[in-house]
Amino acid sequence: MTKHVPPAEQDTDFRSEILQGLTAERKAISSKWLYDDVGSHLFEAITELDAYYPTRTELGILEAKVRDFARLPGARGAMVELGSGSSRKTNLLLGAFPDLSVYMPIDISANHLKEAAGRVRRAYPSLAVIPIAADFTQPLGKLPLLPELPVLVFFPGSTIGNFEKSEAVVLLKSIRDAMPEAHMIIGVDRPKGEAVLVEAYDDPAGVTAAFNLNLLQRINRSLGADFELSRFRHRALWNAEESRIEMHLESLADQTVRIGDTDIRFASGETIHTENSHKYDDRAFAEITSRSGWRVLDTDTDPDGLFSVLTLQAQSLP
Repeated sequence: MTKHVPPAEQDTDFRSEILQGLTAERKAISSKWLYDDVGSHLFEAITELDAYYPTRTELGILEAKVRDFARLPGARGAMVELGSGSSRKTNLLLGAFPDLSVYMPIDISANHLKEAAGRVRRAYPSLAVIPIAADFTQPLGKLPLLPELPVLVFFPGSTIGNFEKSEAVVLLKSIRDAMPEAHMIIGVDRPKGEAVLVEAYDDPAGVTAAFNLNLLQRINRSLGADFELSRFRHRALWNAEESRIEMHLESLADQTVRIGDTDIRFASGETIHTENSHKYDDRAFAEITSRSGWRVLDTDTDPDGLFSVLTLQAQSLP
């Protein structure tokens, strides 16, 4: 069973958001649109790079703490994963949760989700696997979970850092509203030296550049646009004031791109802001959780202080 966002609806959302973002005074496109089938596979390749520390560091924390996570109520009920990402992280938890009844991955990329769900079904044939092809940044509504099952939300990869701080509060509150008695395991990237961060998001092999530029290729494929990828370059910038890495696509010349009947003009040096990755220390993220209806039960960090995995519990807002 797979619940899908209707393709026509998703295509309409994609077209309207792309045009709105590219005709704004400061051009920007939501990072969720980076993850089509090609983008999802490119991101998996990024997670294998030496320069990209978050995946292996988070995995190490999960390995060290997995027995503690197995004691959470949801480990004997239903695990909902937001963003069907690295199978290594998912398999680590599923392998440690022998009494889990339901696994429900939610991802915007339907084909990537289908592949991930298929791998889990083959590895755990007695587990009910219910993939949901949807944008989890939208209200989740009523998920097909049995009401008597305790729920554990798995939100790895520091995906929460892709959202503006106010948006992160709204998202976490939406998750809490959909699963008001859940626990959550969430990955959060921490502030660190600029050189380490920039290399992680602009790797020497150019895989992250290909990932970012694929967004323009996707617009070409889906909307009949005429972006010339050679006339743009990937840039990763550290914004110290906002404590975040920003990914941009920079125009290398004055140029006009056509999307349907719309002309999009670019000045040389002008950028499309495609992604943020906020870095949170303990105090900053505790403020996010308290405003969104979650309580921090535990915080685990690697020995070098690069990354944190937090255990949260849903609570009532005042």
